[in-house]
Amino acid sequence: MTLRLSGKFSALRTLAVPCGLAFLAAVLPWNANAADILQSASGFAVLAGSTVTNTGPTVITGDVGVSPGTAITGFPPGTVVGSIDSNNTAAIQAEVDLGSAYSYLSGLDFNTDLTGQDLGGQTLTAGVYKFDSSAALTGALTLSGPGDFIFQIGSTLTTASDASIVTSAGANASDIYFQVGSSATVGTDSALQGNIVALQSITMTTGATLTGRALAINGAVTMDTNTITAPSSTPEPGTVMLFGLSMIGMAILTSRRASSLRFRLPRAKAHSTS
Repeated sequence: MTLRLSGKFSALRTLAVPCGLAFLAAVLPWNANAADILQSASGFAVLAGSTVTNTGPTVITGDVGVSPGTAITGFPPGTVVGSIDSNNTAAIQAEVDLGSAYSYLSGLDFNTDLTGQDLGGQTLTAGVYKFDSSAALTGALTLSGPGDFIFQIGSTLTTASDASIVTSAGANASDIYFQVGSSATVGTDSALQGNIVALQSITMTTGATLTGRALAINGAVTMDTNTITAPSSTPEPGTVMLFGLSMIGMAILTSRRASSLRFRLPRAKAHSTS
């Protein structure tokens, strides 16, 4: 006797894809698009509350704005690949949204307390990291894997000269946030990634670069021969995503092979009646 189970395996094949997608939803870190957190402020590479000041051939890719202040100086010699918004409707709304983003970021529950530790030399995965007071970065900070990297800093953020932030394994500059309780200073020739959301001011010293956004709520953003590029808000596919998709493919392939299997049951022996 041959017993065919193709119907049952067809049902398994039908379930393979939704189960695989459920697996992905369960294991992938949640991350919000920068436009969800920053809202209209996500279109700005530089945004200040009082003034935007530049010295030297700074290049900014993204909008530059100020509100409620009106002064934006140093362009030229600086270059803006985007719009310049001085206390207009766009800048006013962006500052409102920036205030909301600051409140949201500062109100999140943290995963790890890094108070007193230098960020340099560390490799971190997605999460919320807290500093009760100031935070410093000397050397390189590596951020690895998909998801949001949020740093809650009670007072100042200061990076040393030549400091850097390196992303790997799907980490994206647009998903990195430094919520700074007072002011941030980016050291000479530093190469940072992420969104600096400062309650007061942001100073980019000579030669520093930022793949991200310099966003100050109340104070000024001051630049000197810098490169600031607002990143895309679309996260890169992470290693876990690729693994999950491969699992779905394997499930489908296995179920197709299984659907052709035949299970043979032993024939019943004839019993003599004599």
